[in-house]
Amino acid sequence: MTATTGAPAAAAAGTANGPSRSWRRVWTGAGAIALALAVWEVAALAIGDSVTLPTVTETARTLAEYLRKPYPEVQGRTLLADALISTGRILAGFLLGTAAGLVLGASMAGVRVIRELADPIIAIMRPLPPIAFIPLLVVWFGIGETSKIALIFFGVLPIVTVATLGALDAVPPDLLNASRSLGASQLHTMLHVRLRAAVPGVITGTRIAMGGAWTAVIAAEMIAATGGVGYLVLQAGNYLQTPLIFSGIAEIAVLGFAFDGLLRLLLRLADPTVRR
Repeated sequence: MTATTGAPAAAAAGTANGPSRSWRRVWTGAGAIALALAVWEVAALAIGDSVTLPTVTETARTLAEYLRKPYPEVQGRTLLADALISTGRILAGFLLGTAAGLVLGASMAGVRVIRELADPIIAIMRPLPPIAFIPLLVVWFGIGETSKIALIFFGVLPIVTVATLGALDAVPPDLLNASRSLGASQLHTMLHVRLRAAVPGVITGTRIAMGGAWTAVIAAEMIAATGGVGYLVLQAGNYLQTPLIFSGIAEIAVLGFAFDGLLRLLLRLADPTVRR
């Protein structure tokens, strides 16, 4: 009787503690950010030079100003407009790279010949920094949108492929054997059993790829672009507008945090047992 009633009680306690644990993490994270901002403010006041290190209040004021005011004023864009440009590039390259990585990773997991052919190529591509391909992509596609999207694509593809392959390989064989014993074909087992079980691992891989995608697009915008947050930060740096540089960095941080939050939410929906 004790064992029977103990399991529901433990489950109820876990459910009750879930919201409180989540709020505790929120407040702890907010406290850490507040502490970092306080250290930044004190350091900026101690230095006393806004070109070297602006204060938090000056950076916030600059961020609010240039969200609606273009920089440079004659032919520039607002921070919001540049953020939309960078976000569009991220979404296009990330979605294309993720889709290709899912297909390639699933094909490598299901067909041995494809795995033997693609594995060495992926092993060579994965350590290569996408930034190294910027000059080549500019030669091939110019400084338009295609080169930025291609750069993000080639950065995301190997990461998602490896994550998909690893997640599919980690699916328990008993689960696959049970599906096949019930009459499911190999394709049906891959689509409805193996891929579903691998979803949490795949989403974790896409979170890693998203961070690399932002690194690639900001670097590309600094080298060969006429718009985007990276281009704005570079222009601000050329004129020693340090508060605006920090404003652009803060904007990148907020956008990256938002995208990662969406992927974490997707992970929780795919696997409710994950607490993140």
